[in-house]
Amino acid sequence: MAAQPLTSLDRSTLRERSLEALRTAITSGEYRPGDHLGEEELAGRLGVSRGTVREALRHLQQEGLVTAGARGMLRVNSLTPAEIRDLFQVRGALEGLAVTLIIASRRRDAAVARLRKALSDLDDPHQDFSAHIDADLRFHLLLCQLSENSVLVDAWRNLEGLVRITILSDGDEHHPNLMSGSHHEPIVDAVEAGDSAQAVKVLKDHMLLAAERIAGPAASR
Repeated sequence: MAAQPLTSLDRSTLRERSLEALRTAITSGEYRPGDHLGEEELAGRLGVSRGTVREALRHLQQEGLVTAGARGMLRVNSLTPAEIRDLFQVRGALEGLAVTLIIASRRRDAAVARLRKALSDLDDPHQDFSAHIDADLRFHLLLCQLSENSVLVDAWRNLEGLVRITILSDGDEHHPNLMSGSHHEPIVDAVEAGDSAQAVKVLKDHMLLAAERIAGPAASR
């Protein structure tokens, strides 16, 4: 029997590549929060149909990276101070659970060793702002992965794009210290000490300070 053409697979791959290209353009800062995302312009840049772009943008809306503004015009999402507070509050809850699970694990010592190694990546003097964000998010992702809870990791990853564009949109003046190894070291120290309550407090304070720096003091209320 003759093999059937893989037309649907080709279309699916095109959709996935278009989605990934747009997601990367947003999370890298090529498109900034508030920027308009026109289907026709994007289709021309990507060399695909407007329908393919529309599907990709719909998916990015579901991820929270794109939002509909006046008259349905799609823009890169720009979070309000209250939304930034909520975003970092949820991160604090997820990562607080992660440190609790790591402390309860038999592999806590190995996890601490990996986290200490990851701290050094945060202080690479040759990194630009975007690379600093990458290193910071890798540390926090590792923290979640070491919990060995796949649902927790998936939930954290669903927030990653929003976190990235929120930090990028704020600029880099507030963040060198927040993304330093010394600022993250107390999290690792608390995990190593095996004190779950202190580890959760340190982690949540870490997130609260980040929200305050990005959104202003209102983020703490």
